[in-house]
Amino acid sequence: MHSTIEAWIDDLVTDVDEAKTSQQFQEWLDVQSRFHDYSHRNTLLINLQCPEATKVAGYNTWRNDFDRHVQEGEQAIWIWAPIITKQCPECENSPSYHEQSDCEYDETPPEDWSKGLVGFKPTAVFDVSQTEGEPLPELESEATGDADDLVPALLDAADDLDVDVRIVDATDWDHGDAKGVCKHRNCHECQPVIEAKARSNQADLAVTLIHEYAHALLHFDVDDTERAKREVEAEAVAYIVGRYFDLDTSGSAFYLAAWQDDEAEGIQERLGRISSTAQEIIGTVEES
Repeated sequence: MHSTIEAWIDDLVTDVDEAKTSQQFQEWLDVQSRFHDYSHRNTLLINLQCPEATKVAGYNTWRNDFDRHVQEGEQAIWIWAPIITKQCPECENSPSYHEQSDCEYDETPPEDWSKGLVGFKPTAVFDVSQTEGEPLPELESEATGDADDLVPALLDAADDLDVDVRIVDATDWDHGDAKGVCKHRNCHECQPVIEAKARSNQADLAVTLIHEYAHALLHFDVDDTERAKREVEAEAVAYIVGRYFDLDTSGSAFYLAAWQDDEAEGIQERLGRISSTAQEIIGTVEES
């Protein structure tokens, strides 16, 4: 089993390298680079107003950069945008506020001041679901195959793997575009809780469950500082276990290619952790 997994890891590394150079991935990467990274405060504001939001941008950005248009009647999501303008070197106000303040700085005229952050203003953005037009490029990362028996077996294995697993209907899903999550229950019952979004593609649901099981077994008590490495490990486990059960998990290559913080060869460096976790899940599922 270990030698088989080692060979499959080599296949995955090759597939990830090829995915990174593919036209499909480059087009996807180009689009992703045009979206802003929002501050923690703005992320909270977006989630409060539109919990299902996945990609947000301003009205003109959607129109000019993505050739999409906000649909009539859509309600804006309000966030705080920085105001960058000429700034007094001493009081750090804009020229207009500087004139109204008690600041006596007059060494250089306002037209020679450097620009800086002088405040924030409310700005409207919209989620992609509120727009229509040219489709955004997608990465085909869904697994395929016959998993009608595998999903129930994975659910049956949850107790033996010491996790609490729940399949959540799509209408009740509140984790954005994530397919699954692994989280703490509470401080009194220290057990991972896995939630997976229900879908018709049972093979993809199975791979999501395996991915989250890997997080539960490998990363439950680990902080968020190594998230990229954790995602690589979990998806490598999902690739191996899914492949063992005859699913097409080649889409894992695109998933891992999207984690630019880590090189594909890093998967091989963590072969021991990946292999032992994959074998534990495979063994538990087969016993179930």
